Amino acid sequence: MAAPEHQTSSVLEAEPPPGVVIREGTYGTSIGTVEPGGAEFIPLSERHGKPLQLFWTWTSPNFEFATVFVGVIGVAFFGLSFWQALLAIVIGTGIGSVTQGALSARGPQFGVPQMVLSRLGFGYWGNTLPAGLNAITAGIGWFAVNSVSGTFALNTLTHLPKPLCLVIIVAIQLVIAFFGHNLVHAFERYAFPILAIIFVVAVCWIFAKSNTSAPSHGGGIGGFLITLGASFGYAVGWNPYAADYTRYFAPDTSKKAVALWSGLGVFVSCVLPEAAGAASAP
Repeated sequence: MAAPEHQTSSVLEAEPPPGVVIREGTYGTSIGTVEPGGAEFIPLSERHGKPLQLFWTWTSPNFEFATVFVGVIGVAFFGLSFWQALLAIVIGTGIGSVTQGALSARGPQFGVPQMVLSRLGFGYWGNTLPAGLNAITAGIGWFAVNSVSGTFALNTLTHLPKPLCLVIIVAIQLVIAFFGHNLVHAFERYAFPILAIIFVVAVCWIFAKSNTSAPSHGGGIGGFLITLGASFGYAVGWNPYAADYTRYFAPDTSKKAVALWSGLGVFVSCVLPEAAGAASAP
């Protein structure tokens, strides 16, 4: 758990003060070792990693279909032109990326997950509601969305029965989550170049086939603000996990570097697919 507010600064120089639960076990940098513990403070002897790895850690998860459709709605449902939708996407995602960077920068100092850090703002018991809602909407809901979309993708590629595809996708996700932090970072690192190449090719193909000069059809300021809000909401959807992937960094890790690479990862990976979605919208 997080240290009391009057003691948090001491985390920067040494192990936390008495009363703070420290994660037990030895983890190191091995991706084949199951991450011990849970939401406890990460001991300084276990701190490792570099801020740069946050770029692909946050870029890879957004190179998928749901991100594309956030861009579609601005043109298809809210009547914006491509350029109006793109501006809304850039502004909304940019603001959400800034908050992602700011929250990520707190992980090395406090050494606990983002939902535990939320106690600083909501209090110990007050944090129950946002943490509980996040567990339901993200832990269950988003897991279901990813599982279903992954099932359809695997079925399209392999023509295996959909129930079997669902079992495979769920099993892969559970194994990666079971081993934890190091394997998640490694998986996203090696998935990044593959996903980046696929999405760059797809984006180029979409823009070659689309007409970005088409005028708006009645979107107005309302459609612009809704699209901006949707893009912002999609980006800040990662905020509840911001410190989860930075709490293993040493306390003296550059906050600017942590904020830069985490925020940039979210920004690039959201704007590119969403822009492609806006360009492909009818």
